[in-house]
Amino acid sequence: MKLFEFKKKYHELFVVEKRPEDKEKPRDVKKAFNDFWNGKPHEERRLGDLYVGDTGLYKHREWRGFMDTMYYFNMVWLYNYAHMVTDIVKYGDGPQSLVDFAKGVWRYRWMGQTYLSVMHWFDRGMEGMRGEALRASAWHYRGMVSETIRQFQRMFIADKKLHGGKENKYWKQHIAHNETVGGSFFYPFRQDLIDVPLEMITYFVSVHVNNHTVLKYIDAAQSIGLPSDPCPMCQAEYGLFVEDDYPDYAPTMITSNEACDGSVATSVLQDWFLNRPLYALPQPMRYDDPLVQKHAQKEIEGCWKFIEEQYGVKFDWDTYVKYAESFNKLTEFEWEKWDVAANTENYPINGVAQALYRIYYSQAGDRPIWHECDEHVRKIMNKTVKKNIITFPKTRHRAIAWSCAPLYYSNWCTWAYNCWGINCVINMDSLMFDQYLRTDTYEHALEDLNWMNEKAPMRAMAVGGHEHILSLFDYMERFNCDMVIMYDQLQCKGMQGIHGVFEDEFRKRDIHAIWVPHALPDKRTVSRKEIRKIISDYMTTVMHEEPLDPTLVEFDDDNSW
Repeated sequence: MKLFEFKKKYHELFVVEKRPEDKEKPRDVKKAFNDFWNGKPHEERRLGDLYVGDTGLYKHREWRGFMDTMYYFNMVWLYNYAHMVTDIVKYGDGPQSLVDFAKGVWRYRWMGQTYLSVMHWFDRGMEGMRGEALRASAWHYRGMVSETIRQFQRMFIADKKLHGGKENKYWKQHIAHNETVGGSFFYPFRQDLIDVPLEMITYFVSVHVNNHTVLKYIDAAQSIGLPSDPCPMCQAEYGLFVEDDYPDYAPTMITSNEACDGSVATSVLQDWFLNRPLYALPQPMRYDDPLVQKHAQKEIEGCWKFIEEQYGVKFDWDTYVKYAESFNKLTEFEWEKWDVAANTENYPINGVAQALYRIYYSQAGDRPIWHECDEHVRKIMNKTVKKNIITFPKTRHRAIAWSCAPLYYSNWCTWAYNCWGINCVINMDSLMFDQYLRTDTYEHALEDLNWMNEKAPMRAMAVGGHEHILSLFDYMERFNCDMVIMYDQLQCKGMQGIHGVFEDEFRKRDIHAIWVPHALPDKRTVSRKEIRKIISDYMTTVMHEEPLDPTLVEFDDDNSW
């Protein structure tokens, strides 16, 4: 081959000529410094490039600008890791606390697989966030982590399985109850007893932090011949017992039929496995009838009598008043938050932090950590309102999320804002427990306590009757929303029965509604990737919009936490 032919062939195979538009542009030093100090503009972030391959796991943490990155490193990562250690000691039994903690991590699958990955939960929930919204949302996560540690440490110091099968003094002081039995029921006894929900940590928190953990329990429930079509939440809760993966930390158990008949079956199975005194606290599904109210109040009094008889303690009215009035302060601040969310662009809390925190503190009842976190959030929110700081400036649509959410993908609304500018202003579960607790008389206190617990998550607005379920449209108007994210829990018989009614109402009112199918804690039925595709398809084909961050449209995170 002649030399000039060789050069020509080499040039064709290996030399790519640069087009004029491909030539390197002069480096913009001013922009580079601005990106370093303030972080890149929303449309230039390319958050999807942070993920390793198709895992959804990070190659490295996001650069949010100098101030926000330093805040995240110091006040989210370091602060929470430090307090996770101090909380273990604080809520445990002194020097023995670390030993109990280590035993619990080794003994329980849900513990080892979630506690060590908890900061990834923070990362996902606050991905792409900046400024005051980052700070306020982070405080909500801090509150949930602290209360989580309190609960599992109280379990572990009393757990017979971690102490040679023996009952210690702590075991006799604890009341075990369903996660759906609100902590407010136990206010009259908090001077003597410690109420700890059995499934809040073992099931509810674990599926949010690590969506793989709960699958073991769902499969275990079905392995003994139980049907697979009821709610996966109920399957997971009694699967814990099939796997013997629950702490034995209390001499009694108090259960509930919240939110549906599937929970009744869970109570039956728990009674079978626990084999100890159990009180089933029924709450009516259709609760508007005054006669039903009287019956439900009698059931609460029956629960109180059960506790008195089993533990030898007395109902203490003054203690109830103390905790109920303290909890009312949390409710009053929640109303302030709703007012800012509904009427301004200054609300500094993202959808996932708002919903999870609201469910968590309402179910757990009054605790000091909620007041501590609310004070931090109050200062931030006062600042955003006073200075008119627009906390989610890329908002294209104000969405309300309705019905039961996919627990394995609670951070979808963070993705939806980053990718499409869909700002989930409020969730259905955020609106539960909307009840002030009067303490002027015993009768008023009992009446309000009963009302509040009938407004528990998934009850009132999922199975409480069509008039409550269709209150969606009132809340949509109240919070100035132009879009509905309609959760479609495929194994919820209650919400499936009213699917067509919602479709008719959406058409009649000309409302943009995106139906998001899911199976509550079981990601295998509908994956997170499928949920994102449903939303992205709607935004492109119906709304004719382009993504704010194209790198977030298509990725696979099935193997990530």
